[in-house]
Amino acid sequence: MRCGLLILAPMLLLAGCDDMNHQPRYDSYEKSRLFADGKALQAPPDGTVARDDLQNVRALADRPAMNIELLQRGQQEFGIYCTPCHDNAGYGNGTVPARGFPHPPSFHIDRLRQAPSRYFVEVISKGHGVMYSYADRVSPGDRWAIAAYIRALQLSQGASVASLPPEDQAQLKRTGS
Repeated sequence: MRCGLLILAPMLLLAGCDDMNHQPRYDSYEKSRLFADGKALQAPPDGTVARDDLQNVRALADRPAMNIELLQRGQQEFGIYCTPCHDNAGYGNGTVPARGFPHPPSFHIDRLRQAPSRYFVEVISKGHGVMYSYADRVSPGDRWAIAAYIRALQLSQGASVASLPPEDQAQLKRTGS
């Protein structure tokens, strides 16, 4: 009985503490002494993008035209964001898997060769498996650029020497590669 009272008394005292539900705070348009402009609602930092920003949604919907600038941008962004796991050639043997993380699939398997470019954009946007979303790091246009570069990697790894221009074939013969 005495033990029950020892447990019950602190519980009753704690029940009267409702500080977590009734904390001091400001409403959005309330005046505040915290900021120099006197407003509680502050403008978001530069570069902040709303989750469903219409401009981003449109940029993801519209596939850009293929050109050398897009491929170069894709190569640059792929080198920054994708190479640590996927390696430079896209086989999934980057430095991150070499340290014990799961290997991502090679971009050169049939399933990914057959996948539409939009699939790569979606994976960059939403993540897949153990890969997390890069939507907050890679702009919509750069996601399309990376997808275009992945397509170039797929073509480069499956190309025959006969499909190369004669000057490139001659260079390969000279270098012995």
